Parts: sequence; structure tokens; C-alpha cells
Amino acid sequence: MEILISIVIFILLFSTIKSGVLADGEDGVYEEVRVGLVADLGSIEGKILQTSLPLALSDIYHINNRYRTRVSVSTRDSQGDPLLALAAGTDLLETEKVEAIVGAQSLQEAKLLSAVSEKAKVPVISPLVPVSLSLKEYHHFIQLTHDSTSEAKGITKLIHDFDWKSIAFVYEDADNWREGLQILVDHFQDEGIHIHRIASFSNESSLGEEYMMNQLRKLKSSRTAVFVVHMSEVFVSSLFRCAEKLGMMEQGYAWILTARTMNHFHYTDGFAIRSMQGVIGFRSYIPLSEEVESFTSRLRKQMANDGTETKHSSNVIGAWAHDIASILATAVEKIRLRASENVSLNLLETIRQSRFKCLSHGDYIQISGHKFLSGTFEIVNSPVRKANMVGTGERRIGLWSCDHFYGRRNVTASSANELETIIWPGGSGRIPSHRLLAENTERKKLLRVLVTSNNRFPELVAVHYDPETGVNNASGFCIEFFSTCISPFNYELEFIPYNRSNYDSLAYELSTQRDKYDAAVGDITITSNRSLYVEFTLPYTDMGIGVIERMKKREMWTFFDPLEKSLWLASGAFFILTGIVVWLVERDVNHEFQGSWGHQLGIMLWFGFSTLVFAHREKLEKMSSRFLVIVWVFVVLILTASYSANLTSTKTVSRFQLDGLLTNYASLRSTTTRLITSEDYAQALLNGTISFVVDEIPYLSVFVGHYPGVFNMIDTASNSNGFGFMFQRGSGLAPNVSREIAKLRSSGVLKEIEKRWLRKLDSFTKSPNTDSSENEDASKRLTIQELGGLFIIAGVAHALVLALHLFQTRREILRVLSESRLFTKLQSFSNFLYK
Repeated sequence: MEILISIVIFILLFSTIKSGVLADGEDGVYEEVRVGLVADLGSIEGKILQTSLPLALSDIYHINNRYRTRVSVSTRDSQGDPLLALAAGTDLLETEKVEAIVGAQSLQEAKLLSAVSEKAKVPVISPLVPVSLSLKEYHHFIQLTHDSTSEAKGITKLIHDFDWKSIAFVYEDADNWREGLQILVDHFQDEGIHIHRIASFSNESSLGEEYMMNQLRKLKSSRTAVFVVHMSEVFVSSLFRCAEKLGMMEQGYAWILTARTMNHFHYTDGFAIRSMQGVIGFRSYIPLSEEVESFTSRLRKQMANDGTETKHSSNVIGAWAHDIASILATAVEKIRLRASENVSLNLLETIRQSRFKCLSHGDYIQISGHKFLSGTFEIVNSPVRKANMVGTGERRIGLWSCDHFYGRRNVTASSANELETIIWPGGSGRIPSHRLLAENTERKKLLRVLVTSNNRFPELVAVHYDPETGVNNASGFCIEFFSTCISPFNYELEFIPYNRSNYDSLAYELSTQRDKYDAAVGDITITSNRSLYVEFTLPYTDMGIGVIERMKKREMWTFFDPLEKSLWLASGAFFILTGIVVWLVERDVNHEFQGSWGHQLGIMLWFGFSTLVFAHREKLEKMSSRFLVIVWVFVVLILTASYSANLTSTKTVSRFQLDGLLTNYASLRSTTTRLITSEDYAQALLNGTISFVVDEIPYLSVFVGHYPGVFNMIDTASNSNGFGFMFQRGSGLAPNVSREIAKLRSSGVLKEIEKRWLRKLDSFTKSPNTDSSENEDASKRLTIQELGGLFIIAGVAHALVLALHLFQTRREILRVLSESRLFTKLQSFSNFLYK
């Protein structure tokens, strides 16, 4: 019974899908539907189709594992010959019984395959053939490609927004390219864009360098500035190599590549890529998603394993091939389901009536008529020119869709001027408006330079308006060095004052007003946030900040500084007192404290002061004197330790403070005292308002040069990037001027200019404020009040020992005091003291 049911199901399915066969799968038996692929397997497009179709089908069936049908691909190589493509298609229909054909890389192949498919009632699907009126008669031909009309509108708006009045066409004179060109020509003429000249290249002889050079010379002599290029990669590679040799990839030119060119541009010619700096291209937009990234990365990896490297072309063609696989797999499965409902549909009807989830669109699409056209384009710019460039060197500058441009900064942009920064040929950020005539090439070009004109440090930069000539004159170290750097490039400088102090706003104003300014010069620090808007040159000043302080007078008696005078006197007095008390207590019982009066006086002083360095060696006999010495040695230990600590701190604490200032310079700028000029610095330091000045090294160099012998730079740190010149993003002058800076630095010219401006010695020779210096040092000395507790302890110990000694000798004292006559009392007391 089960066998009979299977036979009935097989017969029903076979009636709807002629070539259906059973195939064993991991989860059961699937119905296999064959489709054919006709492609030039020697071309990159053919290899992408050959690799991506099976890979996409594998992904689709992995996600939709409940599908009971499976599409398999049979491949034939057309070798790029339309007749061989026709033979391959016929063979697939007759021998493989395919239900659909994928392929047709040229318009001729599309026509031949479509003619065969019309008879066989089998759809032909192509992602490679451009839209053509000659294909309308073929009802079984389906296209997935870009919308040439939308592209024509985008290029037209780009030309209008940049105020270009005329253009030249450079195209490949072949069937695949002529009809797409005609759509552009018609739209340009309707929109009032003058086509000044057209250059065509039609056969292999056109690839000769001499032929192409002659054609480009004609375009150059016609003074054409803007070129729209519509040709295959092999022609494009030759075109830009020749254009670079003729100087047509320099400032003043603009090149726009059409979507058909960019969609099939595989970046196989590295030399041509390096010649394409500043080229703009339209390319079909594939929304980025995890699925797209995963599929294209696996596609490239698999093709690389097969010996074929691909770049962006695999994104577009590979995504469209994935869409075709999705359309076929979904449509075939729907036919199987409808067959169970007794609904008779063929593959073409199912494709036209269904919606499909597609990778290239990021959403569901539906075939309209005989095609699905993508009307969204990404605009890419090729800004990199490097001898050892890796990759394409291109970047997206915006999108075109629904008659509008879209940029990252402004998602509702309506103008091409609101796209991301465009780097034009020659590395310039300025929109090409005209070409310089050959006879005017020696004429100086005008460079409009914003100059920081607050004159904070005139030695660095200053701007003065000349009422007689009406011209702004600029001077200073920054101006002289900039003029020296720019002189090899034959520019006439126009200085425009910038009076505000916010240089972040200066960077933003330079980047947004390209029609007014070309560069900015002055005391402009290179910072990361400013680099978001402009391009900086290499720094031309020392990188970092420094600290200035008043130069202190050097004296030989500075070792007295840690202690106040009263503390020195009190310490000396206690040294002497200790010697006296110990001598008094020990004299009766210790022979080392006996002898002549001279010897006893010497031992008294020696013992007292020897405790300063703990060098006393006399053996003490009495416990009271030992106690006193222990207490006093403790006091001396604290005194010497405090002296050493204070002496060290006066030399090192300022260093720690300076390190903190240097480390936290950025945050301190908003909270500390802000000074403007050299005079402000000097006055604040001399009157004691501030102890240090922290600023960037160029400012401090000027300041120290103004006041020699009065102030000095005591520390530096490399947490500032130095001064740099600002140019428009993409300006070719930025790297050129950077090279000049490096050259002038190594040759010593920079140092000579720096000495002239930053190391001037003025007549100002005012000495440091001595009173202020003494007050500052005095504030750091230890006082008697701070160590008074030690002397109280020492005084109490001395008093106790002395009282104890007097108590022990009280009988003799009483006897002396009992004498009746005063003279006798004094004589007896002196004898007592002597004993």
C-alpha cells in the first residue's frame, strides 16, 4: 500500500515538474529539480556565479530544512562566446532537462538564450545583463540588475549640485554598454547638461596605449574637466594609466564611473587602482547585515581556495546570485505545495506571482514584469594613492535613493554637497570648477588662509590690517615657517583673520566653508577632535607642555633653610644645657668629667654637641644622667629626621607638584588661573600670585626669551602634540607641506627661524623679588612652635635630673645656707659647686 501511494505522489509531481527526480537526503527523500548555469568560467563573474549558486542553495536549505524539494545546478562553460552559450543552453534543455537557466553575461548571449527559452517555455534569469529595450520581447527572460534611470538621475543631480555645466563621455562601444549610455545621454540632455565631447573605445586595438593616449589628448585639449566613464574593467585600467601620464588625474579634473562599471570592477590591476585617486563611482547598494557578511566572506574564501581573489564585485554579483537561488528554491517548493492542491502552475508564473526574501535588498521583493531593478546606489570615492597599497583604497561617501543623496552626517541630505568629504584628483578637497589652461600653469594659485589673530603672543603669530592697501599682513614664527613650507608650491597667500579663541570652532569652520577657506595657520595645537574635521600636517614645534618658575638665587648657606632661627638657637642652647647637666651630675663620681677647668669646660661642650651625631663615648656612672641622655638623644633623633625631611621636601615636593600639573594639564586648563600674555605671566610670578606657569612649549619659549635670567623652564612632558597647519580634508597640500616640514627640520632651517622669533633677548633685566623669595622659603621652614613639644620633654627631663641631683646634695646645701655671714655663705657655696 505504501508503495502504491508513493507511485501516485510521484506521478502527480512529475506532471507539474517535468525533470523532477527523487534524491536521498539526510532527513528523507527529496524531489530534485535541475537548473542550468551558462557562464564564462574563465571570467571572474562566471566564477562568482559558479561558486555562489551552490553555496547559497546550501544556506537556504539549511534554514528551510522542511522543504521537500532540492534545486541542483548543472554548469556549462560558454567561454565568453555567444554561440557556445547558445549550444550550452540547448544541451542543458535537451540532456539535463533543466527547468531554468541562469547566466547570460552579455546582451548577445541573453538574446540567444531567451530565444531558445521562449520555445522551451523555460525561464532564463540573469544578474549580469544591463537593462535593454531589445529584451522586452522575450517574456521568459528575467533580470536582477540596477535601475539605470535612477542612476542617471543621481549622476545628473551630482553634476548640477557641483555646478558643472558640461561633461565628456568616455565609453566602451559595445552592445553591453551602448544602451546604458543612451539612457544617460537622454537624461543629461533633458536636464540641460551639455555633453561637450564623447570618446569611444570599441575593439582590441583601442586597448593600445598610443591609441588611448591620443584620444585623451583630444579630450584634454578641449578643456573638458568632468568625465563620465562607462566601460569594462580592462578599458578602465588602461584609461587611468594613460590619464595619469597626461596629467589628467591632477587637481581641476573630475571622473565619475557608472554603476555598470563599478559593479563589474574587480580591482585586478593594482597600478590602475593607484592611478584612480579622486575617482567617484556609483555602485549597486547591498545593505550590510550579518547574512551578507557571512555569505560574502565564505564566498571569497572559497574562491580564494580556487585561486581567484575578489573584492567588492563579489558583494554585488554574489548577493544577486544568492537572490536567484532563493527565488528558484522558494518557487520550486511552492509548485510542490500547489500540486497537492490540484493547482497547476509553472515555474515562470510562480516566480512572477510570489514574493521572495532576498539578500541584496534586505527585505522581500517581487518581480515586476520581467525584472527586479535596484534603485539604491552607494557613492564611493577612491582617495588612496600608495605605492604598496593593499586593498581597494575606496570609501563610501554616501547613498543615492529615491531622488535624494544620503550621507552619514545628514540622513535627509538633498544635495551632493552634503555627502561625506570627497577627495578629488590630485588629493584636493576642493570641488573642481575649471581646468587651468596650459599657458596659465605658471600663474600663482590663490590659497585662502585663516590666521589666528588674537595676538596673544605676537612672536608666534600676529595679524595687522593695512588701511592703505586694504590687505591683512601676518607675521610671526608660525607665519614665516608656513610661508617657507608653501613656497615650493607656487601659491599666493591671502590671510584672513580669525578673531575667536576657540580653535575647535576654527577647525569646524574650515571644514564646512570650503568655498571660503583652504587652510588655517597659527598657534593651533594638533588634537584628535580637530582632526575629525581637517587634516593636520606634521607638528612643527616641540611636542609637549612645560613649566616655568621664577629663577631662585643660589646661596652657600641654603642648608640653614629647613629650620627657623629660633629653632636653631633653642637647639644650640639645649645642646649646651645637656652638657652642663651631665657634667654636673657625673663630676663627683666620673673621672672623665674631672681635671682642670679647661678640660672640664671642653668635655662639657664636647659631650653636649657630640649627641648631635651620636658620637659621645664617655661612660656615664649615674642612672639620672643616663636617663637624661636617652631623652635628649630621642629629641636629637626627631630634630635630625625633621631637618632631613624638610631639606629633601624643599627640593623634591615641587617636582611632584610639577608632575601632577603636567599630567593633569588638560583638566587644569578649565580650573586654574588663565593668563594671556607674557607680561601677565611675569607679573603673576614676580608678585607671588602664582608659583608656576604651565603652558605649551612654544609659548614658554617666547616667555623665557623675553626675560633672560629671571625665569627658567624647569620641566616638560610630551602630552601635547605641538602646533600644526590645518588643511581641508583630502587636500593634497597637507602631505606635501608635511614633507617640507620634515625637510626643513632636518636641514636646520626650522631651528634658525625658531631662534629668530622664540629666543629674543629683551632689555628687561628685572631681578627676582628677593623679599617674596625669602617669604616663600620661610613658609617652608620648621618653627619652634611645630617642635615645641620636643623641647618641653627635654626641659622637663633636664629639670628632673637637676632637681634629683640637688636633692641628693641637700645636706651640704643646708649647711652652707646656715652660715651667718654672707661672704662666708658665698665662699662655701662656690666650694660646694667646685666639689
